[in-house]
Amino acid sequence: MQLGEVKQSSMIHPGKILLIALIYGLIWFGTLNYRHLIPSDEGRYAEMAREMLVTGDWITPRYNGYKYFEKPPLQIWATAVAFQAFGFGEWQARLWTALTGFLTILVIGLTGARIFNARAGWLGALVLASSPMWIISGHFNSLDMALSAFLVSALCTLLLAQTSDNKTGRRNWMWLCWSMMALATLSKGLIGAAIPAMVFIAYSISAWDWKIWSRLHIFSGMILFLAITAPWFVLVAQRNPEFLEFFFIHEHLQRFTKDAHSRTGPIYYFVPLLLVGILPWIFQIPRAFLQAWNERKQEFSSGWLLVCWTVVIFAFFSVSKSKLPGYIIPIFPALAILIGARLDRALGNNNLLGTFWKLQTLGFAVLGCVGFFFISEISIQARPDEVEAYAQYQYWVIAALIALIIFSALATWQSKRNGMQSILSFATGFFLCAIIAGTGHETLGRAVSGIDLANRVRTLIPANANIYSVRLLDHTMPFYLGRTMIMVESPDELEFGVNQEPNLWMPSLEAFMERWKDDVSAYALMVPEQYTALQKIHFPMREVDRDSRRVIVKHPDTASSPQQ
Repeated sequence: MQLGEVKQSSMIHPGKILLIALIYGLIWFGTLNYRHLIPSDEGRYAEMAREMLVTGDWITPRYNGYKYFEKPPLQIWATAVAFQAFGFGEWQARLWTALTGFLTILVIGLTGARIFNARAGWLGALVLASSPMWIISGHFNSLDMALSAFLVSALCTLLLAQTSDNKTGRRNWMWLCWSMMALATLSKGLIGAAIPAMVFIAYSISAWDWKIWSRLHIFSGMILFLAITAPWFVLVAQRNPEFLEFFFIHEHLQRFTKDAHSRTGPIYYFVPLLLVGILPWIFQIPRAFLQAWNERKQEFSSGWLLVCWTVVIFAFFSVSKSKLPGYIIPIFPALAILIGARLDRALGNNNLLGTFWKLQTLGFAVLGCVGFFFISEISIQARPDEVEAYAQYQYWVIAALIALIIFSALATWQSKRNGMQSILSFATGFFLCAIIAGTGHETLGRAVSGIDLANRVRTLIPANANIYSVRLLDHTMPFYLGRTMIMVESPDELEFGVNQEPNLWMPSLEAFMERWKDDVSAYALMVPEQYTALQKIHFPMREVDRDSRRVIVKHPDTASSPQQ
């Protein structure tokens, strides 16, 4: 018997599920445009897509005008298409991330329904839809959500293939699995194929199931995988001979084995992220894992494969020299399926939950109340000129906590009356808590984004004027100005690009100062501290405008711009 296989009972009416999904979708997509883009990922990938669309070069990715080969271009393509269709903006930049995140919730629900039962699938989707890290990641413009979506789609199609009784159906599901791995590879590199391979090996060894390899359609699947991935790799390598060494050696092998990217962390780096990321459901994981362990010796155990998926990804990135929070996002959908099946079994045939669930929901209501005592801690790290913004954010946190308390208390009250309704209320509280707190970050992120400064100076800078970025890589200003900048002295993450095209940057501050003498129409962007340092040596410049983090200056001989 598969994990979570119980008699169907008390399933929510399909019409109600559709209504909930529509409301959820409106909130999910409706909040995309509220926040401005923040560094570094959000500005970077929006600007890369803008440059791709403006230049018409869909093969060689560029960032701030320089070649940028750290990642494949699938998300850049998708975002450029969104810009082409809907114009430049925040929600367009986040559309691909939000779409892939939302569709993955549906995929989890359908997969859980097929391999377990309809109620387990619905519960799994509910778990993922209310997991804080999935919600936040789905509203943040980075590559991790789309990568996770395609990786999880590969996992789900593999599960559907191996549980299919139809030979043709199994082959078609496996072909779709190979296609999803290919799209994951085009999203963020070879990790799109490496993770499924490592998980499958771990499953085969731990379950001692080797027959499954004969059902993977490896030969035809590899052909399909290469047909999808190879064209771009071949074209970009033909146009840029330096691509292969940088992409495969520097960005894959060295990223995992060395700390050249300065993204190191302790072995337990991902533990708190995992706990917070799936916080409302954390107490369901041990029992879900135990059930999967007990059923791992079946001919094919979906539950045990999901456990292997979770453990392998967590362990792989924990030992890696490169660590970022988004790396473990693919874990959460697998956990959601397992937890959904666990909750389905806990509900049983009477649709009621036990005392532990009641204590859990009540505990989170109390935890929300405790949170009020720590609200003032939010502004401790605030810059002196941004204290007011942090004070405003406290109101958003208060609203988030109120939502959590109300719905957790409601879930407690419903726990001995209708278990399904209790789970729905509990999930709603955490979804609203995460979406409110995440959306309210605009009060902090607006100053970081530079949007106000960009709006004030955009029309002052002539279209043909050079803009120098002095010892600074600002990830959002190029997008909001609609202009690339010439890097000065500190290339930051654009080091590879400037080395390939050294004529497109200033290798030292002295070289910039020499160029500045003759470039009378030029403008420059720098941090306030750099501006003060140049003032002290009487560098010829005139301030145009500034915000709390940036100063824009122009050449003092520029006649076309008004003096400030």
